[in-house]
Amino acid sequence: MLDVTAFVGAYPFRRVPGTSVPGLIEAMARTGIEEAWVSHLPSIFWRDPMTGNDWLLRAVGDHPQLRAVPAIHPGLPAWKRELSAMVRAGVPAVRADPPWYGLDPAGPAMRELVVACARAGVPLMSAVRLEDARQQHPLDRSAALPASAIRAWLRADAQVRLIVSHADRHLIEEVHFGSTPEESARIWWDINWIWGPPEDHLTTLLKTVGVDRFVFGTGQPLRLPEAAIAKLDLTDVTPDDRQAITRRNALAAIG
Repeated sequence: MLDVTAFVGAYPFRRVPGTSVPGLIEAMARTGIEEAWVSHLPSIFWRDPMTGNDWLLRAVGDHPQLRAVPAIHPGLPAWKRELSAMVRAGVPAVRADPPWYGLDPAGPAMRELVVACARAGVPLMSAVRLEDARQQHPLDRSAALPASAIRAWLRADAQVRLIVSHADRHLIEEVHFGSTPEESARIWWDINWIWGPPEDHLTTLLKTVGVDRFVFGTGQPLRLPEAAIAKLDLTDVTPDDRQAITRRNALAAIG
């Protein structure tokens, strides 16, 4: 299994166990996850999230089962140079999270980043949310990433590839059915925020949106990795479809 949305580093609003690199590796061994794409959790909330990239690259460098997903903030100087450096480092994707950066998700800065990622041949990853709004600390004023912004990113360049995490069924359907087939074929959704049985949102989406549009993401350590695995265990998918979700689609997303 390949987990595309794992994090390391402390969460600023509450104590969360298992945020260290050894803690992540232990959780992966416990759950049978062979590879994880890892983001630096605290830097999402920093004024300059790109300052965490060097630490992240060093932290995962000695662990072949981990690959870094560095952050790019298109509202700050030198972001283009940072993007080029990260692409040269061979990362599978870069991330930007405008709700926490204080950026208009559909504004010119984000559209410029989306186009730059397309030209560089690297997917852009972004989270719709990190936790339920009812649990957010009063100082965390971030709103959920809107479907309209995601559609605007898809339309910014014909080569754009997106990996969107922490999206629920309603947002996924709004984007998918509000996009052309060509646009929809360039976005992948992780499963960690989609309800499994008994609501069975995941089963519905796999049938209506398509198995090839979904990737395995746990959101750990903010979410238990066992939850994502249990959803697949309880969902009626063929072994081939499960392999697509847990690994093959992620590899397709990065080309």
